[in-house]
Amino acid sequence: MDRQSFGIEALDRALGGGLVPGTLTVIAGATGAGKSQLGLIWGAAGVSAEGRPGIICDLTSRGDAQNHLAYAQRLGGWSLKEFPLADGLLLDQAWNHDRTLGDYLRPVDRPGRRVTKADLSADEWHEWQADLARILRASAGFFYQHFAQGRRRVIFDGLEPTARFSESVQFTLFEYLYHKVIHQDDEWAAREWLRERYRASADQVERHRYDHQTIGTLYLHTTEEVMLDDLIARPISQGDVFAGANTIIMMGRTKEAGRYGRALAILKHRGSVCRDEIMPYRITDQGFIFE
Repeated sequence: MDRQSFGIEALDRALGGGLVPGTLTVIAGATGAGKSQLGLIWGAAGVSAEGRPGIICDLTSRGDAQNHLAYAQRLGGWSLKEFPLADGLLLDQAWNHDRTLGDYLRPVDRPGRRVTKADLSADEWHEWQADLARILRASAGFFYQHFAQGRRRVIFDGLEPTARFSESVQFTLFEYLYHKVIHQDDEWAAREWLRERYRASADQVERHRYDHQTIGTLYLHTTEEVMLDDLIARPISQGDVFAGANTIIMMGRTKEAGRYGRALAILKHRGSVCRDEIMPYRITDQGFIFE
């Protein structure tokens, strides 16, 4: 199976050609490390590889801190369009391949607030739980429709550090969407979206089959650790997102001879020989430059 490359020669070579389709990759680092830019470069590279760019699920609750729209336009000429969450339940034009779907989803709307259980009042947590079923179903519609139209790269961004993954609203959304929709047989994903209308849409589902093993998922995880050495030393806990990832890339600050820089390290890459060394990089207006 062809790898899903970044279109950055040094990084693709270090990854044995790119990321493995059908698997989860985690890129972790502190704010400012360049995770969002690198993720969007990978998403935009889908145009040359699969004929379409990727799709983005921005789980941030506090505005567009990642600046996805500007980054995508500058780094890949990719004009992102937001997907109205309500459209996830509109089926009238669902099978129209000429229909332009928004490729940028923001399912969490808690302006200015963190979204862990500890940060919400009891009433806010109850309100979130009551609204969760609608959000999950609409989000399933976003992913399924894009996969049926040929998109093969998914980027999750905006996830904030938390002491326990299980208490994060953002991680709850990711876990559901990854395991119940993205990393599932296409008919199962269709059922997650269509529910009571699946039987009436079964013929259309059959006409829009796809192989979920061709879909790659990139999870951009914000850490409290800033220095690359600290990230490399970080233990991987059983049950967290790192334990289930096929590939783990850490991005952080370095210090040598009194000067700070940036570098990344590939800690895990199943199914391929990969480079073990630390790879210094710079971020410019043209993207990433590896030294």
